Amino acid sequence: MALPKCPLILIPARLASTRLPDKPLADICGTPMILHVWRRAVEADIGPVAVACAEPAVADVVEAAGGQAVLTRPEHPSGSDRIFEALQRLDPEGRVDAVVNVQCDVPTLEPAAIRAVIQPLAEPSVDIGTIAAEIDDTAERDDPNVVKAAVAFADGRKIARALYFSRAAIPWDQGDPAQPLYHHIGLYAFRRAALERFVTLPHSPLEEREKLEQLRAMEAGLRIDVALVDTSPLTVDTPADLERARAFLSS
Repeated sequence: MALPKCPLILIPARLASTRLPDKPLADICGTPMILHVWRRAVEADIGPVAVACAEPAVADVVEAAGGQAVLTRPEHPSGSDRIFEALQRLDPEGRVDAVVNVQCDVPTLEPAAIRAVIQPLAEPSVDIGTIAAEIDDTAERDDPNVVKAAVAFADGRKIARALYFSRAAIPWDQGDPAQPLYHHIGLYAFRRAALERFVTLPHSPLEEREKLEQLRAMEAGLRIDVALVDTSPLTVDTPADLERARAFLSS
C-alpha cells in the first residue's frame, strides 16, 4: 500500500459568509486569516498548495504573499464544487491523483493534521480520507454544532472506517462519559476520481436531514476512512470565534 504520488492541497475561499462577512480576510494578529491557513498548508509539505477564490480580493492577498490563487465562479454551492473547478484549471492533464480540501476558516490548524488526512488513502479501497479527535469537553457531546464520527478505533488503530456522521451523540454510550466520542474535523482528502464523482451526485436524504455533505458520499457508496488526531482546530464561524482565534494565536 502506498500514498498518492501527486497530491494537491486546495483551500476554497469566498467572502460571502452570512455570520462573518469577508471571513477569509479577517485580521488575526496583523495577518489575514486566509494566509494563516495557507501557511499551515505549505508547512504540511505534502504537495503544492493553491487557494480557490470566489473573489479577486482574496486572490490578491494570497498572491502578494507569494502564494498561488485560482479564481473560480462565485456561485458554487460548496467548497467541494469550488476545488473541483480549481483542480480542472490547474491540472487539465489529470496528473494530480488526490486533492486535500482545507477549509479557509481554521487558522489554528496544525500541519500535522493535514499530513494525517491523506494517510487513509494508503489503503486502495478508500475513496476519501478525513480526521477526527476524541471529545474531551463534555459539553460538546450533545452540541449539534460539533459533528460526531461513528468510528471504531479498535486495538490501538489510528485509522478506521467511518460508519456514519451525525450532529447527535453517536455511538450510544449508555451515559458513560468514559466511552469516547469523536469530533469530526472537516478536512478531506479525495482521490481524484472520488471528487469527480462526488460533485456530480444529487443531494441525498441523510445529507439534507443532518446538513452534512459527507453523508452524500456515504449514501452513494463511497468509502470514507478516518485518521485519529490529538486535537481539534478552532473553526471561525462567528465574531466570537474570531476573537478566540486572535487570543490563541497571539499567545
